Amino acid sequence: MHPHTRVQFIGDEVGQGVVATAFIPKGTVTWVQDPLDRVFTPSEVGTLPAASQAQLEYFAFKNGKGNMVLCWDHARYVNHSFRSNCLSTVFDFEIAVRDIQPGEQLTDDYGYLNLPFPWRPNDEGTRRKWVRPDDSVRYAKNWDSQINRALRRLNRVDQPLLSWVAPEVWTMASQPEAFNRSIRELYCPL
Repeated sequence: MHPHTRVQFIGDEVGQGVVATAFIPKGTVTWVQDPLDRVFTPSEVGTLPAASQAQLEYFAFKNGKGNMVLCWDHARYVNHSFRSNCLSTVFDFEIAVRDIQPGEQLTDDYGYLNLPFPWRPNDEGTRRKWVRPDDSVRYAKNWDSQINRALRRLNRVDQPLLSWVAPEVWTMASQPEAFNRSIRELYCPL
């Protein structure tokens, strides 16, 4: 998780959240899947006790391969927003899709996390009211556009998490060909 963040109580409805402690410019990598994150295959999930499976369902997300990813750091406290300021990429990192101010919550749109069921979050006054399992297909065009604009800034802003990104992945993400990749690749049908 980006080093200029902390976990903070947000409110009774959402509990904890991740808040910026310094300015984070658009194009900054805010989270990287690293070797300390625990990846569970579907068969491994099936061997866990029910209580552990419930915790995994709550704190982890399902990637495009159908595996559950449990973040070791405070990334697991990033809350949902239909107006999220971070989005995931096909490169196993998240990126700020707009500038994030100190004191502002870092948020994701849970629509690309392959939730197993529709979920109605707090109303934010947006047209969307539900997060659905296939949102990464429904909203890919919009999200891809935001991600591509942010990727264009990768090499123009400070990247405190750069050492956590494999050099070959960074090279790939920095090339114009990266703009042909779509968040749809993160979709895992149920």
